[in-house]
Amino acid sequence: MQLANNYYYFKSALTPKQCTQILEAGMTELTKKSSAYGEEAIKAQTADGKEKGGMSAAGVKTGNVKAANMTKEKQKKLGIKESDGYVRDSSIAWLNDKWIYDMVHPYVREANHKAGWNYEWDFSESGQFTKYQPGQFYGWHADSSSDWPHMYKPTLRGKDGKWKICELELTDDKKNFVYEDDGQGNKYHKVKITDQDCPVRKKKDLWGKDVPVSGWSDNKYMWGKVRKLSMTINLTTPDQYKGGNLKFDFGPHAGRGRFKTCQEIRPQGSIIVFPSFIQHQVTPVTSGTRYSLVLWSLGKPFK
Repeated sequence: MQLANNYYYFKSALTPKQCTQILEAGMTELTKKSSAYGEEAIKAQTADGKEKGGMSAAGVKTGNVKAANMTKEKQKKLGIKESDGYVRDSSIAWLNDKWIYDMVHPYVREANHKAGWNYEWDFSESGQFTKYQPGQFYGWHADSSSDWPHMYKPTLRGKDGKWKICELELTDDKKNFVYEDDGQGNKYHKVKITDQDCPVRKKKDLWGKDVPVSGWSDNKYMWGKVRKLSMTINLTTPDQYKGGNLKFDFGPHAGRGRFKTCQEIRPQGSIIVFPSFIQHQVTPVTSGTRYSLVLWSLGKPFK
């Protein structure tokens, strides 16, 4: 797919005060989680265990960084297996405060209209506050189906290897009946999986509960939807870090303009919005610390 506009940006859209508000909220969450559960609780992860120190689906520990920032074509040319390298190393926290959505949603709507995409969307995930320290990065990836192929459908991989719908039922335990607020005016129930044919390979979450490796959302407002628009907000001034560049890969059809380093994101408070299926990366930070907020807006799958 070739787009007339691959991304849309707003230079210094948020004020330093607004950036500080988000940064402080993110750091509070990072500190809270790491203090309660340890550093593992704030380590960024991928669906297939490709984060630093993660475990791939084949049970192979990822630990060689050399493949992480290469395109798949270059990896293949050099004979490097995709499993040779981890693709992600950073610390993250999740923010779903209403004031954040109120602050940034207008920019998603404006970019969607002015860039000419006009994608239908009606919901955003929790904002991902990310902290990159020297040496940390996020290799080539897309935010849509490549990372979490079934996250927004109540589906799981069965013992036969096929994806199928899992029955989800609301808990009826009044004492533990919890309403979650997603910050966007929706109240939803925690749900549990009852399908007996769910995967045998499971992992424990922070509270020792079994969760499917494939990942799924217990917020029903996300079910049946896909990531359509990605937003990145730079919370850091340009002099506070080096490296950590946002780079795009627009695909072979873009010719000489295939790869682009997005300099527009460097000023503090700048916002980049782009279709979630576009490949991108954050190059390793060489000094200082880079803070950002990422938000994904969801809608029904493209037809």
